[in-house]
Amino acid sequence: MKRLLALVVSLVFVGATAVAVMATSTTPATSDKKMEKSGDTKKMASKTANGTVKSASPDSLVVAGKEKGKDTEWTFAVDSKTTVKKGGKSVATSDLKAGDSVAVRYMDHDGKAVAQAVNVKSAATAKKDTKPAEKK
Repeated sequence: MKRLLALVVSLVFVGATAVAVMATSTTPATSDKKMEKSGDTKKMASKTANGTVKSASPDSLVVAGKEKGKDTEWTFAVDSKTTVKKGGKSVATSDLKAGDSVAVRYMDHDGKAVAQAVNVKSAATAKKDTKPAEKK
């Protein structure tokens, strides 16, 4: 009887130790996955830049404009997801010409600005945007 009791106690001890080891080893991995998921679900904010095209190629776009009252120049990466519209029609980035007035919606991704959408402003819209506000 004593041997049976010793065997049961030993099995319970081994089982409890195994469960404790498994629980301890899986907890960090589970919390890491939760952290990864919460980081993945956070959306990056898109930004907007307005200015004139300095140069355009199939994979990049350089725009000069003003940011916080200072002259600045942005270089945007262009990828297959970037939409470029001129006069309401889709065009290629290389169809843009120096001097075209544009509004660029972009996101910072891995330290570089990636254009999401480029809209070429018509001459009337571009002039309207550059006019000073009228006083009433």
